[in-house]
Amino acid sequence: MSTALDQTRAAISPPGDDDPRRYEPLTRLRLEHPEAVAEAAAIRRRHPGALYGRQNFIIAADHAARGALAVKDDLRAMADRRDLLDRLRIALADPAVDGVLASPDVLDDLLLLGALEGKQIFGSMNRAGLPGLVNEIDDRFTGHTAAALAALGATGGKMLTRIAFDDAATTSMLESTAQAVDALHAHDLVAMVEPFISRSSGARVVNDLSTDAVVQSVAIAQGLGASSANTWMKLPVVAEMERVMAATTLPTVLLGGEPTGATDETLETWRSALRLPGVQGLTVGRTLLYPDGGDVAAAVGEAASLLQNPAAAPAADATSPAPAGAKEEDR
Repeated sequence: MSTALDQTRAAISPPGDDDPRRYEPLTRLRLEHPEAVAEAAAIRRRHPGALYGRQNFIIAADHAARGALAVKDDLRAMADRRDLLDRLRIALADPAVDGVLASPDVLDDLLLLGALEGKQIFGSMNRAGLPGLVNEIDDRFTGHTAAALAALGATGGKMLTRIAFDDAATTSMLESTAQAVDALHAHDLVAMVEPFISRSSGARVVNDLSTDAVVQSVAIAQGLGASSANTWMKLPVVAEMERVMAATTLPTVLLGGEPTGATDETLETWRSALRLPGVQGLTVGRTLLYPDGGDVAAAVGEAASLLQNPAAAPAADATSPAPAGAKEEDR
């Protein structure tokens, strides 16, 4: 590890310090040593890989890049990057957490901080469909590319796929999603597709969370790309999840969605869904990063207790990182 990267990590205080200058060494490192991001990715210890029967637990942190900063009544909850990084570091410190789903800026911060040792990395690929934008459904790919994720040694990339039958931009977005799936597969990376049937409602796009709509979205999304060999679904928990999971044989992770009710009530809704065949775990963000009462560690621990993981994951190889394009089973 370079002296600059090592010194930066040593200089940054643990989460809980409210000094407004606590991440200043990170900004200095970015200014003087931008190559440190690639260095941190190259030396990072990799996750041992996904195994059926051991459910994945991924923390999502790509909301801010879409301008979605609100959590319940706090419209600017995610606006403070220092606070967000503190919360992410607490969550990722739990050994039950397998990794993170993040936009490039957040992911680079976490790499520089050394918070992703032994973790899976999923990059967020399309971020242009800003809430309230006049052409919100035209959700172009402005984030991670497949090549960039391969260079970082990532597990895969995630794409939000909103299918709006009342918006002509849906056709081009489906095409772009298919191309992203193909690009990820070409690098032996997972394509995590998050589909919704959506519609315009005033100035916003809303997702249809009826069981029939979710089933229809799965049917469409799992057929995108020239191959589904390395495609996962990322799906909401809705009524009659048995019917939803009967619609696919692809590995599926459950998303948390926008938190509305009490944190403990939300966690309880995930319990039965996690028992269904094909459900490979959770990919959750705001519900756990901004829980009622503010105890991130406790919320993450409670969510981890819902997962079906009868045996601990095999230890990751800490001696030599795999090549950037290596498959997860080789890491």
